Amino acid sequence: MTGSVSGASEGVRVEHRRYVAHHAAHYGGGLVDGAYVLGLFGDAATELCIRTDGDEGLFAAYDSVEFLAPVQAGDVIEVTAEIDRVGRRSRGVTFVARVVCRADPARGPSAATVLAEPAVVVRAHGTVVVP
Repeated sequence: MTGSVSGASEGVRVEHRRYVAHHAAHYGGGLVDGAYVLGLFGDAATELCIRTDGDEGLFAAYDSVEFLAPVQAGDVIEVTAEIDRVGRRSRGVTFVARVVCRADPARGPSAATVLAEPAVVVRAHGTVVVP
């Protein structure tokens, strides 16, 4: 990709998966703060901008963020970022974070379970800008 050529279009999507390490726990009960997931959204947005515009871009703003369920140390989180609006230099992006695996300490200190149905834990929408 060069110059002003853009591959950005509505529906372009990326996925990231990340294991939530125990050192990421910020609150009692192994809970992780919401900023952790927002950081993952930023990483996904960066890849999305690179893939569509050949540049890391800059995150301009979130216009909505919904924390729907807790994230815990030992979770495996899947984050998706999808372009839903394309402007000249801005892109609207929808983000969703789902827990796909969860620690199961009742079975043992390193036990975990693959969830039959991923649990949506955070939804957001934001705007990125590219040069």
